[in-house]
Amino acid sequence: MDDKKNIILAVLLTAAILFGWQYVSNRYFPAANPPATKIEGGKTVPVAAPGTDAADGPAAIRDRALVLKDSPRVAIRTPRLTGSINLKGARIDDIVLPTYKDTIAKDSPSVRLYSPSGTQDAYFAGFGWQGEGLTAPTKDTVWTAQGSELTPTSPVTLTWNNGVGQIFEIRLSVDENYMITAAQKVSNTGAGAVGVKPYSYISRKDHSKDLSTWTIHTGPVGVFNGAANYDINFDNLDGQEPGFFAKMFGTKAVAGANKYTTTGGWVGFTDKYWLSALVPDQKAVVSGQFQGLNKQYQADISTMTSILQPGKAITQSVRLFVGAKEVKTLQAYERAGVPLFDRAIDWGWFYWFEQPIFALLHWLFETLGNFGVAIICLTFCVRALMFPVAQRQFASMAAMRAVQPKMKALQEKYKDDKQQLQLKMMELYKQEKVNPLAGCLPIFIQIPIFFALYKVLQLTIEMRHQPFVLWIKDLSAPDPMHILNLFGLLPFTPPSFLAIGVLALLLGISMYFQFKLNPAQMDPMQQQVFAIMPWMMMFIMAPFAAGLLVYWITNNCLSMAQQWWLYRKHPVQSATVPAK
Repeated sequence: MDDKKNIILAVLLTAAILFGWQYVSNRYFPAANPPATKIEGGKTVPVAAPGTDAADGPAAIRDRALVLKDSPRVAIRTPRLTGSINLKGARIDDIVLPTYKDTIAKDSPSVRLYSPSGTQDAYFAGFGWQGEGLTAPTKDTVWTAQGSELTPTSPVTLTWNNGVGQIFEIRLSVDENYMITAAQKVSNTGAGAVGVKPYSYISRKDHSKDLSTWTIHTGPVGVFNGAANYDINFDNLDGQEPGFFAKMFGTKAVAGANKYTTTGGWVGFTDKYWLSALVPDQKAVVSGQFQGLNKQYQADISTMTSILQPGKAITQSVRLFVGAKEVKTLQAYERAGVPLFDRAIDWGWFYWFEQPIFALLHWLFETLGNFGVAIICLTFCVRALMFPVAQRQFASMAAMRAVQPKMKALQEKYKDDKQQLQLKMMELYKQEKVNPLAGCLPIFIQIPIFFALYKVLQLTIEMRHQPFVLWIKDLSAPDPMHILNLFGLLPFTPPSFLAIGVLALLLGISMYFQFKLNPAQMDPMQQQVFAIMPWMMMFIMAPFAAGLLVYWITNNCLSMAQQWWLYRKHPVQSATVPAK
């Protein structure tokens, strides 16, 4: 009876964790540090970085096309980026990714990453200076451009003379992918020395549209002193305290903990598929911070103040990445000197294992031309690698089922003497040469593989908007063919927990037959649990990406084929399988 209660409790707890953890963790356990604050007007507000153009305050939202016409601009045109530079404030605030679309619709617009201040989803980057005795440009300064268009072969230089002895220049260049380089130069033609401290910043409005979960981090991200940092999120910048798990794993609620000093590294904001990051000179010591106020967020970096003597000039370079988190592109920049740049993708604990899995999957995709077929082939590769382990699991499971009648007899005989029961059970295991843990060990070995595959299929942009067959036009999205609305014939969309698609149904059916192929359970309660499990998993997995379900269905089919082969080769092990 106790075993039955434990099984029921385990099933209920599993369902509660799978359904409720994401909501609970986001609401009650935000992980990271609160922003630095100060008292202003009797209220506690975040501290703005001195001299930076922090995210603009709340204002009426205007049409983007009108805002873009309000100020003089220089066009940006590369194979991977289009947009413009705002000469008012020297801001890069208009960036579109022409090789990516918002949706799979034929007339879908390209993904827009940057948008000017005053528009919906404002997101931009800028460069500036501060310093003692320095009349520096501001966000309202109108710069003069030398060059009509920024391309990989034609840089653009912005200049401004403050009229009191200093000339400012920002020379912008761009590569074939997503990296813009800004060389900030100040020339002192005045009679006295001035202090010069260059800075750069990224500003965005509102949280990421991609939900941050315990498996996917979105929001502030960076590499400080050689270590990737995911500790700070949007909720922390809004002033919320770190949650229980953040404190348990070492995050402290210390004022100003969102500030940092680092040699090299990089800092920015990440979404599920997109990244905007500042990359300073990797030999320079830089300081910076994340800050937020009224749903406006900023990441900024600055170097040490230098004294610029009359007749001298000083130049400081910084790079701005604004684009898609393509694994090979990030790794290419990492090889070019940007440390841990591919950690902009939140690979998690199994980074070392996910990398080869992704490399194999991407190679299969490039070879076969279809991502769904590549996932199926990857499943074959994983099953082939794990074949000996799974074979041992199936054999051990069947052996344990074979001795269950004897175990049941011992349980009845010694039901009032637990200690004696345990001794007799150990004697039985030794006599029959079975190990009750042998069937569990292979499962634990496979857990990292399954989780790594989940992360690879869930995170990498390479699967985004990739079609498979028939109605599956996007493997990164849930199956759109819902059964409850008769595959789209009825004019309504079921809620996510009832949106059972064809793939989810195939998953449930494959799990059902997989369990039926296993030797029958001796305990009637266990039989009921295993009978319910496939259909419960059908509901749980329905909202997940179609690519994950393709993998799981293929894996189930291969598992059944392997079990059938085992029973055909060793008929005695199928003796406890009920006749069909």
